[in-house]
Amino acid sequence: MLKSYKTKINPSPEQMQKINQTIGTCRYVYNLYLVHNREVYEKEKKFVSGIDFSKWLNNVYLIENPDKAWIKKVSSKAVKQSIMNADKAFKGFFKHQSGFPKFKKKNKSDAKMYFVKTDAKTIIPCERHRIKIPTLGWVKLKEKGYIPVTKPGKVIKSGSVSCKAGRYYVSVLVEEKEREKPRLNDFGLGIDLGVKEFAVISNGSVKKNINKTKRVKKLEKKLKREQRCLSRKYEDLKKRNKKKGEATRQNIQKQVSKVQKLHHRIDNIRTDHINKCVNEIAKTKPSYVTIEDLNISGMMKNKHLSKAVASQKFYEFRTKLEAKCKELGIELRIVDRFYPSSKLCHECGCIKNDLKLSDREYVCECGYHANRDFNASLNLRDALTYKIA
Repeated sequence: MLKSYKTKINPSPEQMQKINQTIGTCRYVYNLYLVHNREVYEKEKKFVSGIDFSKWLNNVYLIENPDKAWIKKVSSKAVKQSIMNADKAFKGFFKHQSGFPKFKKKNKSDAKMYFVKTDAKTIIPCERHRIKIPTLGWVKLKEKGYIPVTKPGKVIKSGSVSCKAGRYYVSVLVEEKEREKPRLNDFGLGIDLGVKEFAVISNGSVKKNINKTKRVKKLEKKLKREQRCLSRKYEDLKKRNKKKGEATRQNIQKQVSKVQKLHHRIDNIRTDHINKCVNEIAKTKPSYVTIEDLNISGMMKNKHLSKAVASQKFYEFRTKLEAKCKELGIELRIVDRFYPSSKLCHECGCIKNDLKLSDREYVCECGYHANRDFNASLNLRDALTYKIA
């Protein structure tokens, strides 16, 4: 069984420089692959695979451009993985699974430093408080004991180092022995996701909307102030001359760092809330869990709801719930987005077509009266048409 772990690290200044250099090189090679593919397609009308591009890069491009020899100074495994990531993005586009690959921008992309176990004999050692990363050496872990210590039953297969808002993280893929799946209960759960409340579950529990808490609102208010401050600095830079502009650019970078850290902090609070919700659902050990296949892209087109929908991170919740259910052996059922879970009466099965979004209580002619979202969760739990994720 393969399981991933991600935690913060405390690299030394020399290690930080090496990480930044590798991430920058991977970003450059990724963008170069996109440019090269476009040029070849315009001339010869053919696609260049990641393996062919890697050969061209080493045998043609680096020989014709000796000033780009710094590409060879970083880990070859990281560069190779960057090329294969671009190749995967192109293939996803050809299969109509994603959009056309976009260029990675500095400080705005998810470029990473990839490392891998080279052969069966070598291992990537990990101790309670540190991990040995190829080309970097021993790196201190912020959270001690989270990543399993390397031993015969637990081996690190691969990993990556990333940087976000000035903080460095390591993510590793560990091969572990298959765990025994727990004994499940003989009941199921229906989960109705929403904006007013994050999730209403058919067992009666309600998961609050973390974005309405005082803590998140205070951070969002602070973020607005810092963003206004950053905008004023950019406007001021346009008016200044070149000599004074150098000092202003340094102040802009400091302000950008403040904004990034606030974004990262808010994102961590939302992710932590999702993790806790998924774990609480898994602890009940239901035999199955039913959720709705929401049309998130359609909901985002509503200008009044788009910000609230985006901040709920429904897709991340579904992804993590799917992974947790797979780990514990729980059946995850996905109901079609056109299933009338909110309009359907749980008692008599009557469909109320005139139900508005503002109606928070469901009142049926048969005398049934319940909360709108709770009624939807019951209908999802008892749905007969679904697909298994």
